[in-house]
Amino acid sequence: MVADLRRVTRALLSVSDKTGLIDFARALSAAGVELVSTGGTRKAVADAGVPVRDVSDLTGFPEMMDGRVKTLHPMVHGGLLAIRENPEHEAAMLAHGIGPIDLLVVNLYPFEATIAAGAPYDDCIENIDIGGPAMIRAAAKNHNDVAVVVDVADYAAILDSLAANAGATNLALRRRLAQKAYARTATYDAAISNWFAAQLGEDTPDYRAIGGVLAEKMRYGENPHQAAGFYKTAETRPGVSTARQAQGKTLSYNNVNDTDAAFECVAEFDPARVAAVAIIKHANPCGVAEGASLREAYEKALRCDPVSAFGGIVALNRKLDLEAATEIVKIFTEVIIAPDADEDAMRVIAGKKNLRLLLTGGLPDPRARGLVARTVAGGVLFQGRDNAVVDDMDLKVVTRRAPTARELADLKFAFRVCKHVKSNAIVYARDGATVGVGAGQMSRVDSSRIAAWKAAEAAKAAGLAETLARGSVVASDAFFPFADGLLAAAEAGATAIIQPGGSMRDDEVIKAADEAGLAMVLTGHRHFRH
Repeated sequence: MVADLRRVTRALLSVSDKTGLIDFARALSAAGVELVSTGGTRKAVADAGVPVRDVSDLTGFPEMMDGRVKTLHPMVHGGLLAIRENPEHEAAMLAHGIGPIDLLVVNLYPFEATIAAGAPYDDCIENIDIGGPAMIRAAAKNHNDVAVVVDVADYAAILDSLAANAGATNLALRRRLAQKAYARTATYDAAISNWFAAQLGEDTPDYRAIGGVLAEKMRYGENPHQAAGFYKTAETRPGVSTARQAQGKTLSYNNVNDTDAAFECVAEFDPARVAAVAIIKHANPCGVAEGASLREAYEKALRCDPVSAFGGIVALNRKLDLEAATEIVKIFTEVIIAPDADEDAMRVIAGKKNLRLLLTGGLPDPRARGLVARTVAGGVLFQGRDNAVVDDMDLKVVTRRAPTARELADLKFAFRVCKHVKSNAIVYARDGATVGVGAGQMSRVDSSRIAAWKAAEAAKAAGLAETLARGSVVASDAFFPFADGLLAAAEAGATAIIQPGGSMRDDEVIKAADEAGLAMVLTGHRHFRH
């Protein structure tokens, strides 16, 4: 029978993050807890006038090897691992002079912050904690007797338990803290192993670990009956996880997913070259455009599908300004994400109290390497991020007619967007704006027809007599297996096509394009997005 309450008589403190340390140490000491500490932690506590022993008093050995060796000692681990009320363990402690350690407080060397700062290799190595994880795991294993704290947010829970239980911790608290402790060391080791894999250029190491820190417990997932939480990893890529939420309601599961899709899409457009806006609904672009200003880009993007844009996500590649903000708030929008926003724009957004505004401080690099993960039953699929960029591709003209300069610019634009549309994906574009998007269909010809229909509907909404597809270009995320999808685009009024190529029927498709008077270029790169 495990005892529920365990009195805390001695605590070992060893922290790199000293937030709240002094107040916590002072409260423990006032509760009659003997404090033992290491290095900078001991100095900080002692300088505050709180009685504290150096860990070397327990071990009989000084810290050595630049602090690499200080807690890896039986006097420490015996005090953490000894099972109270076990006669053999009690005898061993008595024989070797080992005193119990009832509370361990450790937060680890800042490895994640070190790699995020782009520190040199040797600095990253020196910020790999060894003694800390060893002590954490020991204390967590012996949680029936020992409480372990790895998060400053749990200081209050310890003090509350001591106050409520005459200086003791309860079993429920110790078990909760043990779970968090193992999750923390697992997340820490995941960051280290993934960093090593990246340093080695190893895309598929024999073991792959993932880990994250809870950023937010959500009300539910995609649907109300699904539990969900948002976890941040060690990756520092600008986006939802790194953004500052300037205002608005808490993000939902679907908000996070869609906002990430929106920001990754708009990042394809270099802000030094052009202003760009992406409007996303259910992780698919319903309108993307570039322009001389964000306002112009937004208006062009909205024209593509004003119905679907209602309740969508708006992503911008430049600082949100007053003119763009004034237009965006005219319809219901869930989230706006941008690198920054000026004060006038923020005042306009503030008038919509539920509208979430996320400011990231920068754009993600579309060319950067990274990992993408997806769970399946009994496993996890990992792949590299799709970092192929159309500007880096060797475009090959395969039809008798080459695209004009305007068509080529629109073809590149459309292929940038197509990369971010669910497969099978077809994107119609004209004058630096999408005019029709066909997403996620089982056949490519259906995607082409849907995109053409969307272009016709957008024209009606704009009060135009002619479909927006007339004079447009078309991008396909993968090759045309038959000529039918290409012919559907020609029938809708498209004049040029961009696609990866590689079909057994490429010759047939090229012939059909020539007969229809289309220009077609091949990229040699596919952009499936499932």
